Amino acid sequence: MSAGVALPLLSACVTGGDDDSDPAAGNSGTKSADNPLGVKADAPLEVVIFKGGYGDEYAKKAGTLYTQKYPAAKIDHQGLQKIGEALQPRFVANTPPDVVDNTGASRLDIATLVASKQVSDLSQLLDAPAFDEPGKTVRDTLLPGVVDDGTFDKVPLTLNFTYTVWGLWYSKPLFASKGWTFPKTWDEMLTLCATIKAAGIAPWTYQGKYPEYINDPLLGMAAKTGGLALVKAVDNLEPNAWKAPGLIGAAEAFAELAGKGYILSGSEALSHTEAQAAWSQGKAAIIPCGSWLESEQKGVTPPNFEMVMAPVPSRTSSEGFKQTAVQAASSESYLVPAKAKNPAGGMEYLRMLFSKQSAKAFAESAGTLPAITGATDGLTLSSGLGSVRDAVTAAGSETFTYRFRTWYAPLAKAVDDATGELVNKRITAVQWSDRIQKAADSIAKDSSVKKYTR
Repeated sequence: MSAGVALPLLSACVTGGDDDSDPAAGNSGTKSADNPLGVKADAPLEVVIFKGGYGDEYAKKAGTLYTQKYPAAKIDHQGLQKIGEALQPRFVANTPPDVVDNTGASRLDIATLVASKQVSDLSQLLDAPAFDEPGKTVRDTLLPGVVDDGTFDKVPLTLNFTYTVWGLWYSKPLFASKGWTFPKTWDEMLTLCATIKAAGIAPWTYQGKYPEYINDPLLGMAAKTGGLALVKAVDNLEPNAWKAPGLIGAAEAFAELAGKGYILSGSEALSHTEAQAAWSQGKAAIIPCGSWLESEQKGVTPPNFEMVMAPVPSRTSSEGFKQTAVQAASSESYLVPAKAKNPAGGMEYLRMLFSKQSAKAFAESAGTLPAITGATDGLTLSSGLGSVRDAVTAAGSETFTYRFRTWYAPLAKAVDDATGELVNKRITAVQWSDRIQKAADSIAKDSSVKKYTR
């Protein structure tokens, strides 16, 4: 399952006992310019990595950097798929590893870990000198939004290694052969869709069983109209946030897409792999997805398909964000447990993992954009990854992301369900807005749900 699909979270109790002893006692060294985090040179280090689509070789390479600097330190590296099942008992027992890549379908629920104070504050890591970029801190080397993505109640608790960008994908040679230009405005999109349909191709398809895929361009369009104020109002559960003109306008646009017959018939029943296969077979010209699409389609996409990603078109001329803005967020989430035996070593390992040399090697092997600025400089990139890098460059500081999906799973489901109904012509844009607002109000009033603000 891809990074864009809502994944079940392991939310059972992970609260440790009342043991006040310091498991890190005796495992710190003297801080210096060469050792900014105070690593004890011979302290063992335990690293647990989610071994998913990216494997774990990239993480082992960071371990090699660590042992080169601290040859007396023994590293216990474990690559696992079921992080939650393996580590929940250890968090309960206050015996967690020193570094955890908390990713995958059975990852530990970060909100629960945060509430039970099981995660270390990473401020000193972010403010430490970057491993291989003189004059910069680790914080300085990260792409826009990465620190915020791992911040809870103004404290940075996780650090995400990969950078996902959402947009609309098409085959560059197909568009070139037909003389089509990818649209920048929604009016241009509707005109192009009519042309594509006349050529005997469905203009759009989407991963119908997972309507969050088509939520992304809808919400991206809304943000381009309403700006960061709209995004924050949604995430902060403000009254009537979902009734903002930007959101209703975006819903109307996607209702129009469906109403004009511009979505491949039967898309509602397709899984993400089925919809993406239909697209790569030329049955549809455009598909919404995150930047993992190219690697997920390896072995399926025909030769010379040359998929590229474009930003979502703007619907209005008075924009909150420019048309080049993109929805982007970091993922592959790393943390240092609060009860780790070697937290200084855990943070030092992350300082090396988030180095430019480490990120560059990852970009080459994984075909995915790391969360580190300049990681792809000088590399020959595939068409998809190159277009993602170009989109991030063009967006500059105008990247945005909604956080309600991470913070409030029931609201995310309500949005998904309503959008599925909208693009299958069973409800109107106003009904879509009313349904979601009702769900948001219910969560806002529920005192048992911890609230976050931005």
